[in-house]
Amino acid sequence: MQVKAGSIERANCPVERTLEVIGGRWKVLILRELFQGVKRFNELQRAVNGITQKMLTQQLREMESDRIVHREIYLQVPPKVEYSLTPLGVSLKPIIDTMHEWGIQHINEH
Repeated sequence: MQVKAGSIERANCPVERTLEVIGGRWKVLILRELFQGVKRFNELQRAVNGITQKMLTQQLREMESDRIVHREIYLQVPPKVEYSLTPLGVSLKPIIDTMHEWGIQHINEH
């Protein structure tokens, strides 16, 4: 991190960049599902409790833009779309696993 006039130069902060990619209420939960394998949109929506269609669409688009999710469109009738993790997305698994372990250890301390 670079310090600039008493503040952190955020554009170069790796933690902030990571939070931009996986932060928010839904992205980690979407990742959790995609670590299990390829999913269709409706499978993701059912698995991520409480997410709306609009929010899931938005989150998947952001994750695709950040190159952690791949969207495969099959040209058939009706159209079929599947979501999977890119190698960059798979590389987030140790981070999510660590968050899971932390949760197990500290869930009852709250």
